[in-house]
Amino acid sequence: MKLGKLEQITDLRSVWKNEAKDFTPWLAKDENLEALGDAIGIDIVLEETESSVGNFSVDLYATEEGTERKIIIENQLEETNHDHLGKIITYASGKDAEVIIWIVKKARDEHRQAIEWLNQHTDDQFAFFLIEIELWKINDSEPAPKFNIVERPNDWAKAMKKIANLSDSENLKLSFWQSFNSYASTNNEFIKNFKLRKPQPQHWYDLGVGSSAYHIDLTVNTQKKRITAGIYINDDKAIYKKFVDNETILKEVLECKVIEWRDAKKASRFLISAPFDINDSATWNDAYKWLYEKCLKIKSVIKEIDKL
Repeated sequence: MKLGKLEQITDLRSVWKNEAKDFTPWLAKDENLEALGDAIGIDIVLEETESSVGNFSVDLYATEEGTERKIIIENQLEETNHDHLGKIITYASGKDAEVIIWIVKKARDEHRQAIEWLNQHTDDQFAFFLIEIELWKINDSEPAPKFNIVERPNDWAKAMKKIANLSDSENLKLSFWQSFNSYASTNNEFIKNFKLRKPQPQHWYDLGVGSSAYHIDLTVNTQKKRITAGIYINDDKAIYKKFVDNETILKEVLECKVIEWRDAKKASRFLISAPFDINDSATWNDAYKWLYEKCLKIKSVIKEIDKL
């Protein structure tokens, strides 16, 4: 067996001569943002390149699919410096961002420590990432990018701080969604269609469906003793109306008799429900099975209605 030699391309500018003209447009492509998102565990939806922040501009402004958290991405094909550290803070403030991503050629120790400090001294609403971009090739192959994460949020430490202050109801919901994720790993079809979210101590759980306009919304209700699955539409009445107009198709595919419609001033949604008391953990697997089946059916009916 003949094997190739793996080599690192140290001169990034041999591929991307200019950050603004070459690297930022490259990163803004869907497949490259998806690769970055896979590396850090976030579904990134591009909103704007060279997005204005006062008299300045951030390289990429994006949102997280499903949660709509605001994301800024600042690129630097050199060693980190104080100038760019100040920029990411300025841009994060100007865009009210919760996810801050700094992509560099090489991270200096003092700047790595600064990002670590920011993660340690902010709550779990905020996430700072320091990432080194690398290029590799095998023999004479095309260069292949690799995102090497230098610093990221210490989710475990933050989660422990948060769990210490949770109520019994919040702990129950967190356990339910944690088990939901664990159970999902045994469902190959579900994993192929959805990227799992980080479980939170709340009554809802969101799943992306490839659109920034809407997402699947799952909920548990401990008082009414039921679970729901449906679509949450951020702010698009035309999309909502299209679902309403095709209620018959929805009922047929989702195998339900009743669909609940909720239309607020901005956000809209529809949902279906089933009786489940999550206080009884013995029923959780049955609840997960129902949620998984409905999520897959919702995704399939979305595609069907989109074609109409």
